[in-house]
Amino acid sequence: MTAKVTVRQAEGGEWIIAPEGAPTVLDSAAAVDTLVLEVFGGHLTWSLLAAQPIPAAVIDDMELAQEWIWAIYGERIALALEEFDSAATELTVQPALPGLVAIAWRLGYAHWARRWWPASTIDDIASLDERLLDKEIAALREECELIVDGNAEPIAGDEMSAIEIPSRAEDYALAAGSASETQPSALVLARGSGGWDWHRCPPGLIDASEHAVSWQVVRALGTTTVRVDAVAAPQLGANVPPYLRPRALVAIGAEIIDAELKLVGDTWTGRTAIASEAIGSVDLYVPGVGTPGLGSSDIRRRVRDVATARLRRAASDDDAAFDSPLLAELAAAASQSDF
Repeated sequence: MTAKVTVRQAEGGEWIIAPEGAPTVLDSAAAVDTLVLEVFGGHLTWSLLAAQPIPAAVIDDMELAQEWIWAIYGERIALALEEFDSAATELTVQPALPGLVAIAWRLGYAHWARRWWPASTIDDIASLDERLLDKEIAALREECELIVDGNAEPIAGDEMSAIEIPSRAEDYALAAGSASETQPSALVLARGSGGWDWHRCPPGLIDASEHAVSWQVVRALGTTTVRVDAVAAPQLGANVPPYLRPRALVAIGAEIIDAELKLVGDTWTGRTAIASEAIGSVDLYVPGVGTPGLGSSDIRRRVRDVATARLRRAASDDDAAFDSPLLAELAAAASQSDF
């Protein structure tokens, strides 16, 4: 397990060890596919989509980090940090404990899956059992005791920890009938569908598909209304606290209408009167969560592709790669094969 990394110092004084193009916690915003792990004296990050086995490191306490730098990056990197003279240096990583590097990746990935796994009824991506994820995270933290503080809170993407959503055992089916019903005398003026920005909602609320959100503009009894529907995430609990319920921002020309959504069966739905049928966009969000404008439909598609591929791997023969499936992925693949 070798790779080239650059050793340098940031303007804020942090030490950076990173493969070319790798994300770090000093980036202005965390991409959806960034795995983040808090370690003694700093943070490790990986790009999931780049299948990056060697992490980037941002170190803010060199004394604490010295215990694991040699293990993850090797003696040459450790010596280069001790002898650093302000010039960025490219070196080859030769981990002293390559097994620890793989375990650290799995721990970072497990935390990522807790936040970003794209469960979708529409796209047939099974949800992951949170109890199995938590069990494996605890076991991996014990194996990573050289680098990880066992009392530290997990970090996952741009949300520092996953927000808990109650779950239920019943399976949800798509509410295609109820979501598209209109009054018998109503005239449908426009309709559309699309995805939503994963940064703007906590995990486990909305189906991760790019076809999860739909809207239609209806004229009836002298009033024009827009109805927004979003397929709920698989296994969403029925009792979602009010502060976690998603809302819809409907752009009509220069006007933005903020519509409340309520959970009806397996669909988030809301309706509001409007003055024009010229819908520009429909965006979902939960107040106080995420930053607008970070989402990308292409990145979401690629993440869904990774999840689908990992479930296929989980359903196949034993996989000994560093990024082999987690216990929760194995269970999800097994549940899919039962149907």
